[in-house]
Amino acid sequence: MKPRLRALVIEDSRLAREGLMRMLAAFSDQVDVLGQAENAEIALALIEQLRPDLLFLDIHMPREDGFALLERLDYTPRIVFTTAYSEHAIRSFDFNTVDYLLKPISPLRLAQALAKLSGESETEAGGVDVKPTLDISSKIFIKDGDHCYLVALSSIFYIESCKNYVRAFFTDDAGGAVRNAYVKKSMNQLEERLPRTVFFRASRQYLVNLQAIRSIEESISEGFEVTMLDGKRLEVSRRNAGRLKDWLSF
Repeated sequence: MKPRLRALVIEDSRLAREGLMRMLAAFSDQVDVLGQAENAEIALALIEQLRPDLLFLDIHMPREDGFALLERLDYTPRIVFTTAYSEHAIRSFDFNTVDYLLKPISPLRLAQALAKLSGESETEAGGVDVKPTLDISSKIFIKDGDHCYLVALSSIFYIESCKNYVRAFFTDDAGGAVRNAYVKKSMNQLEERLPRTVFFRASRQYLVNLQAIRSIEESISEGFEVTMLDGKRLEVSRRNAGRLKDWLSF
């Protein structure tokens, strides 16, 4: 039996929120609704506390919209957008979007969105063959256009999220030059396989190799700024700064 996805419903309209909650109750074997929020501020507090897998997210909300909320997160949950406006559909796919549901949402469209989630899980798991977690001694094959690389995980400095792709920055075994290559995977998919004792989620946009940090300094945003071995300076979000300090301390 597949584990249920842990979800939050974020919607400023009470009637729309309660209607979606009622419809989701029919899919309780797939989705465990952890809670609901009427605005971005309440949603952010719940997300930081519960770390859900999935957000049913309205775009138009008072004070801060759904896109602004997502920019503040330090990880990338799956998103089902729920909105009355079709013009934001293209921008929505800058995020880890599963579906874009126009209001009023019908039970059929909700079922189709959840079917996409189910199919995505089967694809990621390969039916029954789940790929094992890698260790720091592993090598991975990356094909970027006409170039093919066999990259040691230890040679990867950091990984950047780029919409529906990620971009890995690594040293070339041949000459030690810093290379980068795009991989058509989500950041979540990579995190599931990379060794968590080595690769740290610095922010929503970057995963960093702790062994490739040259120096670390406090930043004006109350987080940290790390300098990588290739000279790249990356911000560690304030929410993740404490966790990084714990990881790097005795």
